[in-house]
Amino acid sequence: MASKLARGAMGAALFFGMMVSSVAPAMAQYWQCAPYAREISGIQLFGNASGWWDQADGKYARGNVPMVGSVLAMKSHGKMRAGHVAMVSEVISDREVLLTHANWSHGGKIERNVRAMDVSAAGDWSKVRVWYAPMGDLGLTSYPAYGFIYGEKAEPGRANDDLKFVGNRLAEIAGVIEGLRSN
Repeated sequence: MASKLARGAMGAALFFGMMVSSVAPAMAQYWQCAPYAREISGIQLFGNASGWWDQADGKYARGNVPMVGSVLAMKSHGKMRAGHVAMVSEVISDREVLLTHANWSHGGKIERNVRAMDVSAAGDWSKVRVWYAPMGDLGLTSYPAYGFIYGEKAEPGRANDDLKFVGNRLAEIAGVIEGLRSN
C-alpha cells in the first residue's frame, strides 16, 4: 500500500514538474534588445543592434530628433560590442526621453519608460547616458549613438509639440516687441 502511494506521489510530482518546465520558458523569456525593439516598434531590421543604422538606410527615415515610437540606435562601444537599440516611449524634452528596451540593466529583462539623456556637446543625440537600475540613476558611461530610426509608429512626442508651441509664441512676442519699438 505504501509503495502504491509513493509511486502515485512520484508520478504526480513528475507530471507537475513536466507541466511547470513546459510553461516556465514561455513565462521567463530572455530578450535581446534587437528582437524586442523590432517587436514593439514594428521596425523590421535584423541582426546586431550595431548594424541597424546602416540597414535602415533607404528603408526607414533616420535622424537626430527623438520621436515616440522611433528607435534609438547606439554604436558598439567597449563591452557593448553588439551596440544597443531601444524604442522611445516618451519625449520629455529635446535632450531627454523615456526608453523601453531589453537586456540593459538586467540580462534579458525588459525595462519600460526609463530615462535617457543626450549628453553630446552638439545636442544631436550622438552621445547618450541611459538609466541603469542597479545604480538607481543614469549610468556613468556616455555611449556613442547614431541617432533615431523612424518607423511607421514614430510620431512627434508631447515635448516636441510643446516646443513648437513655445517657439510660435516667442515669435509672436518678438513681433509685438518689434512693433512697440518702431512706434
